Amino acid sequence: MAYPWFLTVTWPLDVDGGDYPLSMPGPYWKRFRSSFCEFTAVLVRQCQYSVIYDGCLMDAVISLLVGLADSGVRAFRHTSTLAAVKLLTALIGVALNVGVHLDSTQRLYEVEQNKVSGKKTSCRLEQLLQKQKELQNKQQEIENMMSAIFKGAFLQRYRDVIPEIRVICIEEIGVWMKMHSQMFLSDSYLKYVGWMLHDKQPEVRLKCLVGLQGLYAIPEHVTKLDLFTSRFKDRIISMTLDKDHEVAVQSIKLITFMSQNCEDVLTPEDCGLLYQLVYSAHRPLAVAAGQFLYKRRLRCQETEQEGTLTESKGKLSPSGSSITTLINFFLESEFHKHAAYLVDSLWDCAAHLLKDWEGMAALLLEYPGQTEEALSDAQENALIEIIVATVRQAAKGHPPAGRGAVRKVFTAKDKKAQLEDCLKFTNCFTEVLPELLAKYSTDAEKVANLLQMPQYFDLDVCCTGWLQKHLDSLLKQIKAIVWKHSDTDVLEVCSRTYQVLCKEDLPMHSQVNSARSQLINELVDKFNQLLDDFLQEEEGLCADEEGTDQILSALKRITAFHNAHDLTKWNLYEKMFRLLTAGKEHGGLPDQIVVYAVQCTYYSLLWQLTSSLERFSSGETPLALRTRVKGYFQICRHYLAHDSIAIREQAFMVLCDLLMVCSHQLNSDDCETLDLLKFTPETPLQSELLSFIQRHVFTEQVEENHSKSKSSALLCFALRAGVGGTS
Repeated sequence: MAYPWFLTVTWPLDVDGGDYPLSMPGPYWKRFRSSFCEFTAVLVRQCQYSVIYDGCLMDAVISLLVGLADSGVRAFRHTSTLAAVKLLTALIGVALNVGVHLDSTQRLYEVEQNKVSGKKTSCRLEQLLQKQKELQNKQQEIENMMSAIFKGAFLQRYRDVIPEIRVICIEEIGVWMKMHSQMFLSDSYLKYVGWMLHDKQPEVRLKCLVGLQGLYAIPEHVTKLDLFTSRFKDRIISMTLDKDHEVAVQSIKLITFMSQNCEDVLTPEDCGLLYQLVYSAHRPLAVAAGQFLYKRRLRCQETEQEGTLTESKGKLSPSGSSITTLINFFLESEFHKHAAYLVDSLWDCAAHLLKDWEGMAALLLEYPGQTEEALSDAQENALIEIIVATVRQAAKGHPPAGRGAVRKVFTAKDKKAQLEDCLKFTNCFTEVLPELLAKYSTDAEKVANLLQMPQYFDLDVCCTGWLQKHLDSLLKQIKAIVWKHSDTDVLEVCSRTYQVLCKEDLPMHSQVNSARSQLINELVDKFNQLLDDFLQEEEGLCADEEGTDQILSALKRITAFHNAHDLTKWNLYEKMFRLLTAGKEHGGLPDQIVVYAVQCTYYSLLWQLTSSLERFSSGETPLALRTRVKGYFQICRHYLAHDSIAIREQAFMVLCDLLMVCSHQLNSDDCETLDLLKFTPETPLQSELLSFIQRHVFTEQVEENHSKSKSSALLCFALRAGVGGTS
């Protein structure tokens, strides 16, 4: 049961307490508040034709509410203010209704006056004139009531010390301006909203912004907001950096309405500040900024080109000008590693543009009719990053790392749309990816980005139908890239691509596995040949600069593939250990070769350990592997004291990793022989590791190019490995 307003003001409560019916939590009290507000509206609506004009009821009610609005009791002020502003809202409805009847009466009066003189009815004119005067008197009375409430309640309470009361006032004045713009949408009322944009409480600032959105969204209202806009525009723009995220989001939405309906209200500097918010870590803020960017810069391009289609490979696709505009914005922003954040910000409002994979691929391949000018190298790099980000977004459906801690819960509709998107970009890039790789085969950055796409493909689709014929072409291009590049990033992404395409549950497994084995055979044969030439004269080091570069490139390729693939059958451990031993005994081994050899040897040991667990359980002895682990520890101890900091760090990290594997991750409950693989570092090794930490982490003088972040990483490695736990 809802209580009338006059009972709430006499509700027994503690003067200093904060709980009273209109502020108490819970669904029951929310319904009570709603019923209280509804009662005020119903009271006025039921009395609008007679009682409210009798000079008794409304005068008494307004006097009571205005008096209580000045009370020192918080509950009384809150209740009376809410009742007063809701009463004013209800009176506005009556005033508008009276205004409609007054206009209708005025038109009827003019019609009667315009009749032929002989047909005029003086009685009828007098009746209309009398009714018109009555309506004008009613309108004047209602305006007097509204003025009394505004001056007695709103003006007294819109700066109340209680934020909830200020929220009530600001929220309702926004309603008044929309309902009765002729009276309230003027600078004399707008100034109160503008002043409260500086309120200390985010709830109040938020209500100001939401109310203004309703005004700026209507073009007819914009002309009345010119002075307000010029005075408070800078404040609204500054609120996009508000410490309260919701306030910042609503301020961008308000500026978007202002940009749409107010000509030249934003300067290029203003827009530049707002555009950068698409890279914000707070996703709602970034999405709001993305909508502003789309409506301000991208949609205008689409509007200009609406209805214009260009032919590409026998298909019709949208013009690439909007995509080019997006590329240019990405380059101008200078956040060249944040394409995923830009795409995520635009995903909700510009998905049709971001999912135009055929159009974007055509821009890269320079099909006729796509652009007036070819893309520059920087534009091509940017477009490739954007394509990869859109493919990832479509496949995963989640924001990039650092933007949104809670993963999205997919509905059946979302999953269906995701599958359709995966099918779309798989069909597109399975066909054109080999062409793109062939075109950019010499550009390490471009191929490293392009080769990320296969991990998001719907591989079941690739294995069927006409798309399978493009698999051979893709594998050939990847193989050519492996031989052409020695950049670590390129080699690692090639290795991961083989890993993704070579899953055992895929029909293409045998085809990809055969191509992978052939490539690794060639890599190992080349490495063996170079290693034999490199280690001559009784294991001495003999190579010129060209030979050193060749073996380093071969070693990088082997290491990148050994990281993701089990290459145990090629017996790389013996070759790497031979190389490290030669460097230890004779010296002169280039630093980079040592680093990659240490890393590759470590991968070899890990793969042997993983693949041998089942054999150990069947009775095979792990003594040989234990001997290899001990030998590897000894060789790493030697390089832990090397002159090169890169070698020392690599040796330290693999030692700590291997200590974790051999000390904590082996479960010997089912196999007693696995106890032989558990390794506790000897006291000298522990001392050397601790000494390394002291020299490279806890010293004040840090060597050149040795960053604090790397020092922290080294310390984390040591702590995870338990270094010093038994010292």
